Amino acid sequence: MFGWEFPPHIAGGLGTACYGLTRGLARAGVEVIFVVPKAYGDEDNRFVRVLNASDIDALYGDAVSGDIWERVKFITIDSNLVPYATEEELQKEREEETTRKSGSYTKGDVWRERYNFSGKYGANLMEEVARFAMIGAEVARRLEGKFDVIHAHDWLTYYAGMAAKNVSGKPLVVHIHATEYDRSGENVNSVVYNIEKAGMSAADRVIAVSHLTERIVVERYGIPAEKVTAVHNAVRFAGNDHIDAKRGVNDKIITFLGRITFQKGPEYFVEAAAKVLKRVPNVRFVMAGSGDMLNSIIRRVAKLGIADRFHFTGFLRGEEVQRMFALSDVYVMPSVSEPFGISPLEAMKSNVPVIISKQSGVAEVLNYAIKVDYWDIDALADAMYGLIKYPALSDMFITKGQEEVTAMKWNNAALKVVDVYKDALNAAR
Repeated sequence: MFGWEFPPHIAGGLGTACYGLTRGLARAGVEVIFVVPKAYGDEDNRFVRVLNASDIDALYGDAVSGDIWERVKFITIDSNLVPYATEEELQKEREEETTRKSGSYTKGDVWRERYNFSGKYGANLMEEVARFAMIGAEVARRLEGKFDVIHAHDWLTYYAGMAAKNVSGKPLVVHIHATEYDRSGENVNSVVYNIEKAGMSAADRVIAVSHLTERIVVERYGIPAEKVTAVHNAVRFAGNDHIDAKRGVNDKIITFLGRITFQKGPEYFVEAAAKVLKRVPNVRFVMAGSGDMLNSIIRRVAKLGIADRFHFTGFLRGEEVQRMFALSDVYVMPSVSEPFGISPLEAMKSNVPVIISKQSGVAEVLNYAIKVDYWDIDALADAMYGLIKYPALSDMFITKGQEEVTAMKWNNAALKVVDVYKDALNAAR
């Protein structure tokens, strides 16, 4: 299995989903070797063997690697594609670049080179994607005869999966957690789109995290419908699910938690918040996360004159997320396009009522969440107002939501993925 991140070192829901799925697969009797660009040594290896790509020498110059390099050489130059990085993070990434590469070369036309991946989403992302493909080929060589299926998560790892398939002949399953249409709307990055399409086309089977994503894969990428299966995500919290958190204020707290990017719709949260504050002054709004829209959102909050009611926490992880939910009265996910969305499930598990956009995959599986169109600021503001003003309404969503989300287990999702593996193995024979 190839992924770009694994807890506790994550940038969003991708790593969380990979962790939950691998735990479920382990319980289903599947042995998973999870290859990640950069491992830190503190990953949970009880259910999965985490393999650090930065510790692997890749073989260059032979026929197989030459073919792979021909496929990916158009993305080996530095790129300013930084889907999750802020300006400060981008600058730090550039400074670290000078220490990243180290090679161990042998004589002749074939040599080995070790590449120290950052494992991040910075300026050098495209080169890392290409280098990761070489690692995919090397891992397949080393584990020959020891694995049955290759599973690649999101476009960053598709070429690694394709390379492993090229070397081993084993079936490839690609997992779509988000598409370029989700991240960029109609202004898609053609390089990323081409990688996504190549991965889906090369795969024996495709897993989409929702029926919404399944339709995009079929209609936008031209992938045969019979090759695509929707498997919804699930939710889990490690250890103590409910953390007692003391508030320093008596105000109600409404929270947005996610990347502050176009896809997540943070501007709609701000505009709705301004409408709520005209009706109820004793409310505070929290925007937890980071992203390329952060500065513009802060400026908009200031222009609306509601800065004293807004709190920006930066990126939260692990127990920080649980503590934020423990402090919240309402959770809002106004995403413009959300393939699934695990955070509403985490909020519901923490006894927080949720408001989600109808344009999210998680809306397919939730009955006890308030659903609005992301662009309908009035409806969003009304939903916020209703949940903080009428305790009986909030209590109903908390009680029913807790029952609903408790039934969504990664073990069940893993069993569906195992069926996809079996289908891919049969198709490859």
